[in-house]
Formats: sequence, C-alpha cells, structure tokens
Amino acid sequence: MKREPALIGAALTLIAVLVFSALHPYDRTTWLMEVAPIFIALPVMAITYKRFPLTTLLYGLIFVHALILITGGAYSYARVPLGFWLQDALHLSRNPYDKIGHFAQGFVPFIVAREVLLRGGYLTHKRMTGFLSVCAVMFISSSYELIEWWSALALGQGADEFLGTQGDPWDTQSDMFFALIGASVAWLTLSRWHNRQIARMK
Repeated sequence: MKREPALIGAALTLIAVLVFSALHPYDRTTWLMEVAPIFIALPVMAITYKRFPLTTLLYGLIFVHALILITGGAYSYARVPLGFWLQDALHLSRNPYDKIGHFAQGFVPFIVAREVLLRGGYLTHKRMTGFLSVCAVMFISSSYELIEWWSALALGQGADEFLGTQGDPWDTQSDMFFALIGASVAWLTLSRWHNRQIARMK
C-alpha cells in the first residue's frame, strides 16, 4: 500500500511525457510504432495490479524502458541527441541510441520473464529460470526484428526511420546481440536483488 502513490505518480508522469512526445515527433508513424508497447503495457499492468502486482524493481525498470522508447519515438532512434553525444565522445561511426534501446529490450524483459516464471510457480531452479528467461528475451528480440522487416515491406521508404539501420547491413544481428548482452547483464547483476524482492512479495 505504501508504494501505490509512487506507482500512480510514475504512471501519470509517464503518460504526461508520452503526450508531450506526441505533440511534434520527428515522424508520426515512427513515434506510434515505437511507443506501441507502452499503450499495451500500461493497461495490462493496471488491470492485473490487484491480482499480480510486480516487484518494485520491475516497475522501476519498466518505467525507464518506457522513457527510452518514448525518446526514440519522438526523435527517431538515429536522431536522439544523447546518441550524437555518445557518438562524438566514443568516436563511433553512427548514433548508438538504437543499441541502448536493444540493450534495454534484453535487460528489462529478462526480469519480466524471470518474475513470471518464479512467482507463477512454473520453475524453482534459479539457473534454469535464468536460461529460459534469456530464451524468452531472444524470442522477443527476433520477433521485433521480424516486425521491422514486415514494416519495411509494407511501408517501403516510410519504414526507414523505424528501422534505424543507418546503413549498417548487420544491424539486425547486432540488435539481437545487444538484447542478449542486456539479458546477460541483468542476470548477473540483478538476480539476487530480484530474489529478495520476490521473497518480500510472498
């Protein structure tokens, strides 16, 4: 009960940022496609809150991931200012914000899958749970790449901003690799913290 005001405040903040990002996005279609997961996740979390509230850690991660998606949708991933700063600072050949998004696409869904598997009673072995959570992340990542491919076929040139390849022929493979890195980092760094929060939920 003590965390509910904070969660409500975070949800309202996210909605406000989402609305603001919709005012003048770089490309309206790209914005809609990038933030679509938020339109799905927020109602689902609200509807299932009483029956299956998530750990505070996971709510925080979802909030940060949503901000990453909104920023990428508003500017388009290839034009996010933070990415240009990183490009200059690290002497990279392209804006790397897209890779931040795909790292988060592995980092956050790993904890989502792990929480569902453990709290749902589907698995009790921690290492097998971690492995299957990584598998779930890679399924999500590969499915997202297929959606990008279908979008490119349907929209033609209009999908360029959504794809964000920036001329890289290996963009699809590197996107999935960064999701794998994100899932692995989450496994190594957050598992114990996550276990403690799950124990408190019980």
